[in-house]
Formats: sequence, C-alpha cells, structure tokens
Amino acid sequence: MRPCILLFSSLILLLLSSSVNSEDPYRFFTWKVTYGDIYPLGVKQQGILINGQFPGPHIDAVTNDNLVISVYNYLREPFLISWNGLQHRRNSWQDGVSGTNCPIPPGRNFTYNIQVKDQIGSFFYFPSLGMHKAAGAFGAIRIWSRPKIPVPFPPPAGDFYILAGDWFKLDHHRLRRLLENGHNLPFPDGLLINGRGWNGNTFTVDQGKTYRFRISNVGLTTSINFRIQGHKMKLVEVEGSHTLQNTYSSLDIHLGQSYSVLVTADQPPKDYYIAVSTRFTRRVLTTTSVLHYSNSHTGVSGPVPGGPTTDIVSSVFQARSIRWNLTASGPRPNPQGSYHYGMIIPTRTIMLANSAPYINGKQRFAVNSVSYVQPDTPLKLADYFNIGGVYWVGSMPTNPTGGNGYLQTAVMGANFHEFVEIVFQNWEDTVQSWHIDGYSFFVVGFGSGQWTVNSRGSYNLRDTVARCTTQVYPRSWTAIYMPLDNVGMWNIRSENWARQYLGQQFYLRVYTPSGSWRDEYPVPKNALLCGRATGRRTRPF
Repeated sequence: MRPCILLFSSLILLLLSSSVNSEDPYRFFTWKVTYGDIYPLGVKQQGILINGQFPGPHIDAVTNDNLVISVYNYLREPFLISWNGLQHRRNSWQDGVSGTNCPIPPGRNFTYNIQVKDQIGSFFYFPSLGMHKAAGAFGAIRIWSRPKIPVPFPPPAGDFYILAGDWFKLDHHRLRRLLENGHNLPFPDGLLINGRGWNGNTFTVDQGKTYRFRISNVGLTTSINFRIQGHKMKLVEVEGSHTLQNTYSSLDIHLGQSYSVLVTADQPPKDYYIAVSTRFTRRVLTTTSVLHYSNSHTGVSGPVPGGPTTDIVSSVFQARSIRWNLTASGPRPNPQGSYHYGMIIPTRTIMLANSAPYINGKQRFAVNSVSYVQPDTPLKLADYFNIGGVYWVGSMPTNPTGGNGYLQTAVMGANFHEFVEIVFQNWEDTVQSWHIDGYSFFVVGFGSGQWTVNSRGSYNLRDTVARCTTQVYPRSWTAIYMPLDNVGMWNIRSENWARQYLGQQFYLRVYTPSGSWRDEYPVPKNALLCGRATGRRTRPF
C-alpha cells in the first residue's frame, strides 16, 4: 500500500509543479499617488503624480502576463485608474471606472489584478474620476508579442512612447467646478509631449537605424496631428492590430487613440523637430520635441513643419487607408485575417447619436437624449449583489429618440455571443471620439450625413482595422461591427473629457445566465465596497 501512496503523492506533486510552471508570468507594481508641483507650460500647477513621476511610470508586459498593480491613494480625494484598450477578459471588475469599481478612498489602497489576455500593442492608463486626467496620473502601456509569435517587421533599434495632448493651466478642481456650473471647457492653453512643452524631450537615434514610436492622444478636448521633420512614418500597429504598412508624412490621432509607426533615421545627421498640433480648431496650437541623431552637431533649425488644420477630407481619406494586415499574426500564431468578421450577419443594429442639450439650465451632453448620471453604487456591484433601484436594463435606448435631453443612469442590455452593428451618428459640427471598454471592434465604414441601411454598401467587410477607439466626423456617421464575446459591465464613452464628465457615456451590460467562471470571474475578494453595497461580503477566496 505504501508504494501506491508514494506514487500517488509523486503524481500530485508533478501535476502541481507543471501547473505552476505553465502559469503565465506575473509582474508586480507598487504605485503611490500623490500631489506634486509641475510646470508643464512654464506655470506652477498642482499635478497628480505616480511614484513622483509626471507622466506616470510606463508598463511593459508580454501577451498573457498577469499584472498586479497596488495603488496607494495619498490624495485628499477618491481616486481610480482605468486602462485604455485593455480588455480584461471575463473580468470587468478590474476596469477601474465608476460603473465597475468603488473609488479608492484617501489613505487607502486597492490592488488591480489584470491579465493582458490575448493582447499585443500600444495603449495607456489614466485616472478615471472627476477631472483628474487634467492633472496627470496617465502613462504608457506596451504589450509585446510572445517570443515565438512572428511580428511583421524586424526588431527596431529602439522603442519610444509619446503621450501627447492638450493641456490647461487651470487645475483640475477649477475645471471640474466649471463643468458642474453648467459650462463647457475653454480652449486649451497648450500641448504637451510626455508632460513637457516646446522642445522639452529629446529622442536620440543612430543614423541608418529604424525605431518604433508609439503615439497616444491623452488629451482632453482636441484631435492632434503628429509628424517628424524630414522623415516618413510607416504605420505598423493600431491599438493591438497589425496594419498594412502604409507610409505617411503625418498622422491624425483623435482623442484616446494610439498608433505605432516605424521611423528610419535616413537623413543627414542633425536634429529634427517632432511636431504635434491641434486638428479641426480655428486657432492652431503646436508643440515640439527633438529627434536627435547621435552623430549630430547641429540643433533644430528652420520653421516647424506645418500640418493639416481644419481640412476634413484628408483625414477621412487617411482613416480609410488604415487596413488590417490579414497575413500577420496577432497575439496568437494564426493570422489576424483568419477571423472573417465580414461574413458574420449582425444580430441587431444599435444607433448612438450624440447631442449637447441644456438640462435644468446647465450644459450637458447626451447619447440618444440620455445624459448619464453616476449612481451611489457601482453598477457591477449592484448587479452582483442584486441591489435594486440602482439602475434598470433598458434605460439606454438603442436608437435616437429625438426628444429633449434628460438625466438617467443609462444601461443598455445585450446578450453574450451577440454580434452587433453599432452606428455612431454625429449631427454636431465637431469631431467626436468614442471608446468602448472591454472590446476591440471593426470600423467598417465612415460616411457623411444620415446613416441608412443603404450605407452598408460602402462597408469594408474584408480588411478594416480592429481597434477600441474611433472618430466620427462632423455631421457624419461611423459604423462598427463588434462580437460580444466578453461578459461584464462595459463603459461606452466620449473621449472628449468634458462631454464624458457631463453625461456622454453609458454602460453596456453583456449578460449570460450561466453563472460559470468560464464566462465571467466572480467579485474579487479584495473588492472595495461602497454605497448600497457597504457591509456586504465578497467571496472568501
């Protein structure tokens, strides 16, 4: 009998050992969130720092890594971090927005447990509450392919991230009060690249070598254009999708979007401007950094290279030129194009129309006439603990109502494994930028005027890019296809932060009755509880 017990014990140990060895790697981060003085536009401001840094520390990960991020809140106000583009498969508990998570109170901490499951690419994180994003606490996320997964370009000599966007000299408290008093934000005071103004950053390259630049628009209100003096950019990746490698002299990057380009240092050795300017604004803001050749003895000179300003046509043309690389591997070895999205018939069509109503005498923003109001209890906790009266499924219409704007905690219901067509209809005179948490979707079409069923004749059903943030041009529409393969409570929002703050957002509840961990993880045992969930118990393990 004893030899059998020993053999059984050895088998158990072997199984446990193989289980541990096969588990995806863990990366641990400890972040201390504090106030600190910053001078991004030459004026002293109160910033929000992570580990004393503005912008915050970047995250490097490999596909399927587990990220354990302990966030300590040393501010005098509640705080949350969200992860733009990370999909949190089966785990909207980690999304870090007010509909899924209780804020981290002052003096407390919360540990995010995130797996970057089946993802590659360029993303960023940001503070999701109030107007904290106007004070910092954002940073880059780079997810690298696993070593045995082919990448459709040779390894670059270096990899740089650029966090660019508009900036205000008013601190985030005053900007928030401005919005809450019923006003929109003023025109921004300037642009930043990695937290600095004119020529505040230098990127050093060796002549003849190729480098990867990952550019994200982390601003609050404006689209930007990015370019490098005298150099072409080869687009290779958009928000986790490898693209056809088209070459551009400049790129429009709308709010919340991220792009990766390859740049070859093939010019005479000297310093060159890296320029960022606002798009679709009457007054054009510009800022610069420096591309420095390591063998250069000549500083930047001459005028800053100009970019497009208010022209819409060129931006639409560029957007349509961004295509999926069908033969390239994504996070898995199989080609991206093996998923034939264009051969799937959508189960239903959802139309979302933005508007800017005045409600109770104050400026608000809305979707299908509904201006979102944050409840006292996160929607996800209300769902899990079956707390009534927080929201009701169907409070977000699936089509424009044409009625006056009204306040509501807006939640749209959807079923797991649906395949939906979503049309963003924009009747305003400004470019809109929409983001969907938890998903990557296919941008199948752009068009002017009113979308109709006949608009489907112009869809790209073969090789459009899959991404998480898309623009909608003035008085135009954008259509996407999206497989609802990720159960949870997911935020759909404007990336214009004033519009988001004043109601242009809602939540999509993707539901399955299975109750299986295979489809969705249960509430984390360390979940913070607040509102009507206070005093309840999370799971014991």
